[in-house]
Amino acid sequence: MHPDAAFHSDNRALCEALLREVGFGMVFLTTPEGPRVAHTPLHSTEDGAVQFHLAKDNAMTPHLDGARVLLLVNGPDAYVSPRWYEDAGQVPTWNYVALEMEGRVRTMAPEGLADLLGALGKRNESKLGDANQWTPADVPPEDWASMFGAITGFELEVQHWRPTLKLSQNMSEEDRERIADALTEEGSGAIAQLMRMQWQ
Repeated sequence: MHPDAAFHSDNRALCEALLREVGFGMVFLTTPEGPRVAHTPLHSTEDGAVQFHLAKDNAMTPHLDGARVLLLVNGPDAYVSPRWYEDAGQVPTWNYVALEMEGRVRTMAPEGLADLLGALGKRNESKLGDANQWTPADVPPEDWASMFGAITGFELEVQHWRPTLKLSQNMSEEDRERIADALTEEGSGAIAQLMRMQWQ
């Protein structure tokens, strides 16, 4: 989390929106073999928990139940050139959106894992805009059983939500407008849109 309080937010709805839109993150844990990170799809229960799954043979899997972990979701980001400021005394920086979540993990029961996989499939298939969406029922039962048996589901009870929205809030309105215009021009429209939303 960025140390400047200007880039912090306590807006839980914003955190949930980022989780929904990105839907993918990184789980960090220090294991007896050293620090590890796993990349995984995410599903918010919208009541303070985030669910994910890992392969059973992932080096992190045997150490997760009951562990305290850090989960990170990255949103849009972009380089900010000093050329875009009125003051020539500026240096390069980076605008970005990120969400850190910290808490304890528990292993999910098979029924919970099945629900998680169904929810992930439904959410992501709906983004494709095709009425003919995939469901777990499309997989032959023996294949599903084999793949299902190779993963473990987990639920993180989030105790600390730490979003960072570094969107040039510490700059003048004129500088922010110039930066947003430049970012749009160079193809970073998502971060420019978030910048503009900050001052509307």
